[in-house]
Amino acid sequence: MTKSELADRVAQRTGLAANQARQTLETAFELVSDELAAGGEVALAGFGKFSVSQRAAREGRNPSTGETIHISASRAAKFSPASALKKRINS
Repeated sequence: MTKSELADRVAQRTGLAANQARQTLETAFELVSDELAAGGEVALAGFGKFSVSQRAAREGRNPSTGETIHISASRAAKFSPASALKKRINS
C-alpha cells in the first residue's frame, strides 16, 4: 500500500475529504520524523514503537574489489511492533 492509497482509505473510513486525509497523514509522518531526528521515540499503543538505534563505526569490504573500507557511525530508524499487532498479523 502506498501513502496515497493509505490516505484514500483513511478518507473513506473517516468521511474526511481526500485532501484532508493526505494532509493529516503528512503531518503525522512529519511529527514522527521530527521526534526521531531529535533522538526521541514515538509509542503508539496497540501498534508499536518507533525509535532510533545507534550503529557503531566499523570496517567493511567493497564486494567488487575486496578493499577494506571504513563505514562511519550512523543512526537508523527502528520499529518494534506491539504484541497486539503481532497477534493480529499471526491470527
